[in-house]
Amino acid sequence: MEQLPTYRAYLQVLDNTLTFMSSKKLNAYRGRLTASQVAAGMNAATSNAKRLQEDAQALLDAGRAPTAASLAALSIEESGKVSILRQLATATTPEEVAVAWKSYRSHTRKNVQWLLPELAVKGARKLEDFRSLFEEGAEHPVVLDHVKQLGFYTDCLGNCHWSTPIEVVDAQLAKSLVQIANLFVSEREITVTEIELWVTHVGSASKGDLAGMKQALVAWYAAMQEAGLYQSGVNEMERFIYEGVPMPEVSQSREHAPASLVMPRISNISPK
Repeated sequence: MEQLPTYRAYLQVLDNTLTFMSSKKLNAYRGRLTASQVAAGMNAATSNAKRLQEDAQALLDAGRAPTAASLAALSIEESGKVSILRQLATATTPEEVAVAWKSYRSHTRKNVQWLLPELAVKGARKLEDFRSLFEEGAEHPVVLDHVKQLGFYTDCLGNCHWSTPIEVVDAQLAKSLVQIANLFVSEREITVTEIELWVTHVGSASKGDLAGMKQALVAWYAAMQEAGLYQSGVNEMERFIYEGVPMPEVSQSREHAPASLVMPRISNISPK
């Protein structure tokens, strides 16, 4: 029994430590990034997106659909960090830097691309066809964030309706989201040269000039080909912008497209 005061002292130290940790936020960086730092951030994000997608697939194979769907949503968010880091690479004012970091740490800014397969099913092939993904007030980023939360937690919604992950997220929905996450997984390493070329070409274009931005993207892709970082031949960026390109399909019909699976579930669990 003489050791009891010692144990109590240990517990007090542990309690004090945890209290201190819980009162502190993560020391999030909010400054500008060099090309090297941007490339490192992109590679970290793509590697983690791959890990999360693989974990989601393993859970799906094990019959754990709700958690698989939520991890797939997290993987999509990690993949979405890459485009936001490109914004940080070309940010030139404190305001632009602040906006980019806010997007980087926003779940619904990072997951906007998840509906891309749905648009492809409906015939989207060119850059302009995907503009709705990024519109202010779009509902699809919030919907996916809700699915992510509902796949992890129980909650009381609508007119006192208790939702549970297993009733909200089934295998079909989870499979669709895992497939979407896999679409965005990339094993290509981003180099410092790529980011430097991005800053040179895209960074010099006026952000409010859509035509100029399109030309900058085409020039950047050509520079990447010249540097041996993209395959020589057809400028695929130019083709995507002006002509359209084939899109990989996750679903074979509109009835099984991602949004068609998600929307009814959100409506059913939130009765008025």
